[in-house]
Amino acid sequence: MAPAIIKFSALFMILGFCSADIGESPVTEVCLGCICQAVSGCKEGTLCDGDACGLFRITWAYWADAGKPTLPGVSPDSTDAYSSCANSPQCAALTVQNYMRRFGQDCNNDGVVNCYDYMAIHKLGGYGCKGDLPFQYATVFNQCVATVAAHQG
Repeated sequence: MAPAIIKFSALFMILGFCSADIGESPVTEVCLGCICQAVSGCKEGTLCDGDACGLFRITWAYWADAGKPTLPGVSPDSTDAYSSCANSPQCAALTVQNYMRRFGQDCNNDGVVNCYDYMAIHKLGGYGCKGDLPFQYATVFNQCVATVAAHQG
């Protein structure tokens, strides 16, 4: 269990640098880390596979809906702008933040927009977040949130 917490801490530190640069961030670092864990296991070196890239398994459409963020010095119209951003933990986290700014909503009708809603939006999209989540994705996400909560207090 301790290696997982160290892994999360390292990821949060990486994502924290990104959060400091993007101002108002709807998704917390813990939430980003648990979304990453649920969608890809946060395996370092995760690149493009099929139509999804990086630790957050971002598709081209998701990236475009998030405003086509890029690495410094890369044009959004460059042929590798999408994959280079999605494969960079910092740029991918910025993409998720931008996507949630655009599509953030109360997906589970509990009266608040929080990490559970962002997790659903990330997996099901901005227009489908009220749908059924894949069991394994939701289970890994919930275990991550519980593990982090147990170690925080």
